[in-house]
Amino acid sequence: MRQEISVVINTYNAERHLAQVLEAVKDFDEIVVCDMESTDQTRDIAQRYGCKIVTFPKANHKSAEPARTFAIQSAASDWVLVVDADEIVTPELRSYLYRRIGQPDCPQGLYIPRRNKFFGHWIRSRSIDYQLRFFIREGTEWPPYVHTFPTVQGRVEKIPASEPNVVLEHLEDETMFEYIAKTNQYTDNEVEKKLNRHYNAWSLLWRPCWRFFKKYILDGAIWEGKRGLIRAMLTATYQFILISKIIERNIRKEL
Repeated sequence: MRQEISVVINTYNAERHLAQVLEAVKDFDEIVVCDMESTDQTRDIAQRYGCKIVTFPKANHKSAEPARTFAIQSAASDWVLVVDADEIVTPELRSYLYRRIGQPDCPQGLYIPRRNKFFGHWIRSRSIDYQLRFFIREGTEWPPYVHTFPTVQGRVEKIPASEPNVVLEHLEDETMFEYIAKTNQYTDNEVEKKLNRHYNAWSLLWRPCWRFFKKYILDGAIWEGKRGLIRAMLTATYQFILISKIIERNIRKEL
């Protein structure tokens, strides 16, 4: 008996890429759009594609993570593929997932390689951006913090990078203005996750420096010229801002 897969997409004012994203997943068994009270054409686009639409209150949430578990449990299929509203599922990835769940040694979760853009070009990196986006629905929970992975009940594996074009393609190509704005937004959210950490002045130096070294040298951003240098600096800056906010929060609590 053929096993079914539900695609789950969390949205908030996601009209920019949504039609293209839905076109790429239209041949899956179900598409669930979990919308956080969008004010643009997001819901209309989802309706045109016959998606199952559920609503999660936007409230003060600054990311999709608080709505992830609700969205996943709204799916009908045993298997769930979580796709962001700016990611394309390649035909090769779709074929791979259906083939894999039909095999007796299939794990309960799969990390999927993702291609990303920066300044209009696909990023070339020695390290692979793996995302845990495919898993069994039953028992899976997603922490309500940005930059987290779900907890899957069972074994998880990574799709081999050697599989040709079996990837998620991340369409978002942020400008510097957008990147800086998201850095402020995401670090605010991540502070809540790391409040129990006690960073010192040394952390403000070595953690950003290590992230710069890793991105620029180990991951190979050095070979991308100015684009690579900017990416590495932004990675380091993100860490500096995050740690500064955590230190600020802890100092203010002591007043």
